[in-house]
Amino acid sequence: MKKKAKRTIVTGTMHIHATFNNTIVTISDLNGNTLSWASAGTVDFKGSRKGTPFASQKAGEKAALAAKDLYGVKRLEIVIKGSGPGREPAIRAVSQKGIRIVSIKDGTYIPYNGCRPPKHRRV
Repeated sequence: MKKKAKRTIVTGTMHIHATFNNTIVTISDLNGNTLSWASAGTVDFKGSRKGTPFASQKAGEKAALAAKDLYGVKRLEIVIKGSGPGREPAIRAVSQKGIRIVSIKDGTYIPYNGCRPPKHRRV
């Protein structure tokens, strides 16, 4: 059998979904095909500790190292969604692992009309 050729992808996209309970980090190529991913739960944090900045830092490190080792990713564009505490630590973890950050984009949804108010109380 032939050995599968290793794909080298220089530039990729890193999606950080930061909620108050968890942080999910996904690294994909520019077409959107997932290369690696990690969350605070996959790096052995459970319960309320998944929502901490340290847990998101570890998740960012794990995803970045996997993408760097398997595919040779050198540059990343970053898209952040959510307002959790793990936004910045995940970015810092990637830059410390020797991957160059090209751009940072905030794609957090902002409600423009809010939730529907409750029905009026009839006494």
